[in-house]
Amino acid sequence: MKKLAYINLLFLVLSLQGKTLTLQESIDKTLQNHPDAKSFALKIKQSHTGYTSARAEYLPQVNLSAQYNPTQTYIFPVNGQFNTINDTGWNIGVNVKQKIWDFSKTSLQIDASRLDEDISKLSLKDFQALLASKVKSLYELMVVQKEAIAVREADLHVKEAYYAQAKALLQQGLKTEADTSRFLSAVYAAKDNLAIAKSLYAKAKNSLSLYMGETIEENIDLEADVLKKEFHSTQNTVQEILERNTELKIYDETIEKNALLHKSARASHYGSLDAVASYNRVSSLNLYNTQLVGVVLNIPLYAGGKLTAQTQNAKIGLQVAKEQKASKILALKEEISNLVLDIHRYDETIAAKKAQLDSAKKTKRVLDGRYKEGLSTYIEVLDASSLVLEAELGLLEAYYSKTLSIDRIDYLQGKIK
Repeated sequence: MKKLAYINLLFLVLSLQGKTLTLQESIDKTLQNHPDAKSFALKIKQSHTGYTSARAEYLPQVNLSAQYNPTQTYIFPVNGQFNTINDTGWNIGVNVKQKIWDFSKTSLQIDASRLDEDISKLSLKDFQALLASKVKSLYELMVVQKEAIAVREADLHVKEAYYAQAKALLQQGLKTEADTSRFLSAVYAAKDNLAIAKSLYAKAKNSLSLYMGETIEENIDLEADVLKKEFHSTQNTVQEILERNTELKIYDETIEKNALLHKSARASHYGSLDAVASYNRVSSLNLYNTQLVGVVLNIPLYAGGKLTAQTQNAKIGLQVAKEQKASKILALKEEISNLVLDIHRYDETIAAKKAQLDSAKKTKRVLDGRYKEGLSTYIEVLDASSLVLEAELGLLEAYYSKTLSIDRIDYLQGKIK
């Protein structure tokens, strides 16, 4: 019986322990359930279908045709005169057309269509990295606010203890009414700040739940060490990030695609050479077969400027893509440099906040003892308590800001995990 009681107690303890939600689990579930991720996956299939359609232009085009005329007038000469007769008529046949040569116009369009599929895959990867970055920020915000709640709760307990102590000293005639009133005011302010921290945590949890597509439990545990990320920069940090950037890869593919479309548009000026063949069964008074095998040459002489306009449009599209890539490189260089500088600044801020927190705690311990002995005022005690609180919250904020900067660099490199 004792063994059974111990087992039941163990299960009870385990059930009371909160489940840990990892950052990677949050990212995986979001990528799996987010509707936009599914939309990008469908666009890949759509672009593949477009490639299949473009490739079909180089395959034989086979058509079955049939025609039936209930009434048809036939004209035929008899003794130098033309006579007419009305009768039914029909024909059925098969036509085949095969492209032989069009100066690579079709093959270039096929290659451009293949790049559309590559661009769709890169776009999906970029969106996944962006979505992962968003999930990281929400998860890390939950960690920060959960830590802030603990700090605020501890601060509230301290303020309540001060208030209780001040009331006791007031009854002994050692303190004034101003002491108790000021500590009571500090208690109310601490409660308000705690409520704000809980609200911010609940908002972040709710947003992350929507991204993941499932409800996050109230007593969920989080990975607190996600705020302790490190980043080591080198002289080639900017260039390394640019080489891995997904958006620049998309621009490269777009430039190559527009170059192919420009060449294809120029090739359309030269026409095409096609092989044709047909077989028809015809009934027009008499029943007979017709056969055709030949080669057709089509050379566009005048199309109202349509072909020239298409060529110029493709050339402009190529130039625009190149300029857009150059502009993106400039923007990325500026952003990466600023992010690296921010990370170094946050490292210094974290070190300063740690030193400030240590000093503030020591000062608070001294003033707490002096206040009991009547050697310091409630203002000094509250100021010391505020310094500890500000240092703790400032340290959390610095860790969070640094982590967000590192997450942004991870996104610019196309990292999902």
